[in-house]
Amino acid sequence: MSFASFGLHPSLLKAVEELGYQQPTPIQQAAIPAILNQQDVMAGAQTGTGKTAAFALPILHALADVTSAASTVKALVLTPTRELAQQVGQSFKDYGQYLPLHTVIAYGGVSINPQLSAIEQGVDILVATPGRLIDLLSRQAIDLSALTYFVLDEADRMLDMGFIDDIKRILRTMQKERQTLLFSATFDDAIFKLSQQLLNNPELIEVDQRNAAASQVEQIAYEVDKHRKREITSYLIGSKNWQQVLVFTRTKQGADDLAKEMCKDGLKTAAIHGDKSQGARERALEGFKEGSIRVLVATDVASRGLDIPQLKYVINYELPHNAEDYIHRIGRTGRAGETGTAITLLSADEKWLLDEVHKILDTHLMQQWLPGYEPSLEQDFSHTPKKGRGRGNSAKPRGRSRRR
Repeated sequence: MSFASFGLHPSLLKAVEELGYQQPTPIQQAAIPAILNQQDVMAGAQTGTGKTAAFALPILHALADVTSAASTVKALVLTPTRELAQQVGQSFKDYGQYLPLHTVIAYGGVSINPQLSAIEQGVDILVATPGRLIDLLSRQAIDLSALTYFVLDEADRMLDMGFIDDIKRILRTMQKERQTLLFSATFDDAIFKLSQQLLNNPELIEVDQRNAAASQVEQIAYEVDKHRKREITSYLIGSKNWQQVLVFTRTKQGADDLAKEMCKDGLKTAAIHGDKSQGARERALEGFKEGSIRVLVATDVASRGLDIPQLKYVINYELPHNAEDYIHRIGRTGRAGETGTAITLLSADEKWLLDEVHKILDTHLMQQWLPGYEPSLEQDFSHTPKKGRGRGNSAKPRGRSRRR
């Protein structure tokens, strides 16, 4: 199957070819025809599967030859984070570079004035975060009454971040006669309840096993004393000469503290989290992508929306309290068919968090000791699977497996 087989506008096919896209991914194969057929869609797909193109291409195709008032928003994409808004908005611009359509990206943390100026010049497609969109609506800077397409991207994250009231407020400004597309990495009862409010007889598309971790990611858990986590992190990165590593912590302060300590270890490191200014976040991310920053320490605000091509290594310095965030974290690697490695550093007091992760995975993570960093004898890892059970998806154990 090729992109041309969808009957997409020639300008889109030209852009896709120049971007190096060859064959549609499974989510694109399933979603694009349904969206072109004007169906509402509820799609479940892991990050890195090409889901942005799955909704962007058919929307751009449908709007390619539409002429209407420049101030009328025809398509709205709502994202939970600034980073995801930037990523999705840039994708619309890249795919639609040969079409006379205007895409505007709006998010908080920066001055609203440049965004207002861009809107005044015309907006066909608006990619926005909930808070900034409500600000624009309250200023009467945009009009959603003639909206044709509404995309709720990363719907599960929207609910996790408490945006449900904002979403309902935004919905009241739209006409009911619209095509609605809901994309989510995970499905639960809350997502299905939201879908009943948003969607009209939707086509359900799931290209991966529900709530499964990325199949291209090797997952390893090292048991280690909590006070040695920073030491083992720097050792792994330095000894294996990893040049680009994304490290996740649970708290903002923890991210800042770890980044400072790793810099002292000689590893150029930056932290990124919700308390950082948008400019600081963008500078850190850009430095990470271009290689001037070797390690990026992030909280879960960055587990969605970070588009880092060919990222090979993710380290869970601390396991998240929400087990589904584990899936989103490791989904930063193993993207678009590439392979990746996700390392979890497990202290004894986190064993219950690992149990929660196991509940939503189709396998158990193999727990091991790294020589030289074995946990002290008083640490209790009694939840470790017995030999022959819960072998995980790491074909070859690295280091020394824990003995019973």
